[in-house]
Amino acid sequence: MHDHPDYWDAPLSPPPPPFPGPFPPGAPPLPHHVVHWEQATPRIRRGDVRAALLALLHEGPQNGYQMIQGIEERSRGVWRPSPGSVYPALQQLEDEGLVTGDEAGGSRTYRLTEQGRAHAARHAREAPWDEVARTVPDDHHELRLLWAQLNEAFGHLVRTGGERQLAEAKKLIKQTRKSVFQILAED
Repeated sequence: MHDHPDYWDAPLSPPPPPFPGPFPPGAPPLPHHVVHWEQATPRIRRGDVRAALLALLHEGPQNGYQMIQGIEERSRGVWRPSPGSVYPALQQLEDEGLVTGDEAGGSRTYRLTEQGRAHAARHAREAPWDEVARTVPDDHHELRLLWAQLNEAFGHLVRTGGERQLAEAKKLIKQTRKSVFQILAED
């Protein structure tokens, strides 16, 4: 990730994370032919976030979190924009007079202005999530979903598991890895 030799020694640089990524420290790297999920995720253009937000708000008022979830659902889990891309885009749309936000119950709910409704109606068929979802073959969508669910369970295990649970999980992971390689060896 950071190949520069002085990266970790540079002033104000963050310390390395205690558990970098889905693999434990010291784990062997994946073979070069294995594509990481992050590498398989399509690059999303900045304008696509804006188009997606307008399309969602055309359906009705929502808060930022609901819009993030809506984009993820509509793209079949391929695209989950970060708050760091959603909230600045919402602020820009607000500055342009296309969106207005109301604070209620500790959450800011956004809605289209009259000008925003007209703009969204003109571009209603341009919501980018279908295009993003098509970048992943249909037979991979379920595999991505299962991997995400496994990753979530693994995170819970790492945070809360006891010694016995961790030992059982290690055995299961080793067996699962072996089984996946056996599947690959069948061809």
